[in-house]
This record gives sequence, structure tokens and C-alpha cells, in this order.
Amino acid sequence: MMEDRIFSEDKAHEGNIMKNIIEQIEAEQMTRTIPQFRAGDTVLIKVKVKEGTRERLQSFEGIVIAKRNRGLNSAFTVRKMSHGEGVERVFQTYSPIIDDIVVKRRGDVRRAKLYYLRSRTGNAAKVKEKIEPSKRKQGKKGPMAAAKSKA
Repeated sequence: MMEDRIFSEDKAHEGNIMKNIIEQIEAEQMTRTIPQFRAGDTVLIKVKVKEGTRERLQSFEGIVIAKRNRGLNSAFTVRKMSHGEGVERVFQTYSPIIDDIVVKRRGDVRRAKLYYLRSRTGNAAKVKEKIEPSKRKQGKKGPMAAAKSKA
């Protein structure tokens, strides 16, 4: 009976050591800095494409419709319209084929997953832009302020 308990404790300790090693390896591979973005944002991803012996960068610009945060296994889905057809591509966040991620504009959405955009066409598939308070003009007076100053 005593041997069984010792054996199970050793296995548990072994599992913790393996977990720590895996976490350490994942942390080493997640060195690249990724810009903050979320569902609804329009992003431009520069992907390394290998054609024979040549390597070039290919751009893919679209709306982020889903983001999956799982450490090294993080991924995000980008959707764009190409010649009237919807094209979606899933990117691994820390993949070596991704050269650069640029956030073009911030979207104002209330959902974490925007799968409903798949069924929408035309203007209904557009996402409203989020206007941040820091970007608004602070010194500019509105029409009401101008009317009060005249009176």
C-alpha cells in the first residue's frame, strides 16, 4: 500500500517537471512582439511565400473575425473579399512564415467571434470604425459652442 502512494507521488512530480519544461520551451519560441488587435480590426499580414528557390512577401489584408489565445498555439482568422468571393485564412500567431502584422484600423464590435459576417454581403458586411478619445480633436469647438459665443 505504501509503495503505491510513493509511486503515484513520483508520477505526479514527474508530470510537473515535464509541464515546466514544455512551458519553458514555449516561452522561448514566443519571443516576437505581436501588436494588440482583436476581432473587428482590419489587419495587414505580410506572409513569407517560397516559390522554388526564391522567397517573397505576400500581403493579406482583411478583418479579424476570430482570435484564439492559447500561448504558443494562438491563432487568428482573417476574412477578406477577393473578386466578390469571401476568402478566410487562419494564421498561427507565432508562425515563422508571418513576417509582419500591421493594424490598419480598429473595429467597433460587441462580439468576440464575427462569424455572422460570412452570411452578409455588401455594406452589411462592413464593420464600423472605433474612434478613440485620444484621436478626437480636443481644441475644436462644436456647433453649439459657436452659437453660444455669438450670443
